[in-house]
Amino acid sequence: MYPLRRNRRLRTNEAIRSMVRETIISPNDFIVPLFIVEGKNVKDEIASMPGYFRYSLDNIEKEVKELWKLGLKSVLLFVKVSEDLKDNAGKEAFNPEGLMQRAVKTVKNAVPDMIVMTDVALDPYSQFGHDGIIANGKVLNDDTSAILAEMSLSHAKAGADFVAPSDMMDGRIFEIRSLLEDEGYHDTGIMSYSAKYASAFYGPFRDALDSAPVEAQNIPKDKKTYQMDPSNRDEAIRETLMDIDEGADIVMVKPGLCYLDIVRDIKNTVNVPVSVYQVSGEYAMIKAASEKGWLDHDAVILEQLTAIKRAGADMIASYFAKDAVKLIS
Repeated sequence: MYPLRRNRRLRTNEAIRSMVRETIISPNDFIVPLFIVEGKNVKDEIASMPGYFRYSLDNIEKEVKELWKLGLKSVLLFVKVSEDLKDNAGKEAFNPEGLMQRAVKTVKNAVPDMIVMTDVALDPYSQFGHDGIIANGKVLNDDTSAILAEMSLSHAKAGADFVAPSDMMDGRIFEIRSLLEDEGYHDTGIMSYSAKYASAFYGPFRDALDSAPVEAQNIPKDKKTYQMDPSNRDEAIRETLMDIDEGADIVMVKPGLCYLDIVRDIKNTVNVPVSVYQVSGEYAMIKAASEKGWLDHDAVILEQLTAIKRAGADMIASYFAKDAVKLIS
């Protein structure tokens, strides 16, 4: 009791604070999202994500080499598909010579030990901007899951270490795992977006890939019929446990900061690694506020990342990964 116990003794200076610090951020915590486009020597800044870029394959090679030198060991690949390749069935998604498949090979050739994760969803390939096949005004679950499994197999054949289904179709983890096993890809992992919410924080990402749902008759205007209601908490546990039962190796909560209660609930419940996606809207808000001089950019990103890890994240997909590792080093 006071004054025998003075908690401030352990806060006296940085040396003692660092010795008793409970949550430590390291390069091993990060997954780096990368946006990829066709072309040569392209490094195109995303207007709604200042300081973040779309890269052509030649520049992706340079970027992953730089990431590796910084100690960042995992990337999550997304591709921007040209409009003429989009349709309702996402056939381009499993083209063996598609942009994603070539991107996987490019990264693996540049840095063989880099862990390559690939986005598995139809929205970049869909003429309607949805994560699944559309029929009669609805997103078809089972037909979509079959396509996602073929897409995952094509990524595994290209050399992906993990496929990362981000679509939220029911049963798609089982479909993907079964096909990978049947085809002999026993070592290809699945990082499932298990608790992905129908969030308002995804706008800049959709700008980056031109993948927002289209406004048209008989097309769902949003993704609320398959992504989770932000009001729900217990449902996240059910979704996550089902994905693990179906074969997920890593589970994800998305977005990050507004869902830290979900992260902790899941971490306390499951026995597989838990990842969190600090999404584009979270990135854009920090950038906008810091540009106005309203926030200390570096201090805020480290505080947010620490909060995500403290909540229970084993790994964090973040657009701030490069910034963070430079700061902590």
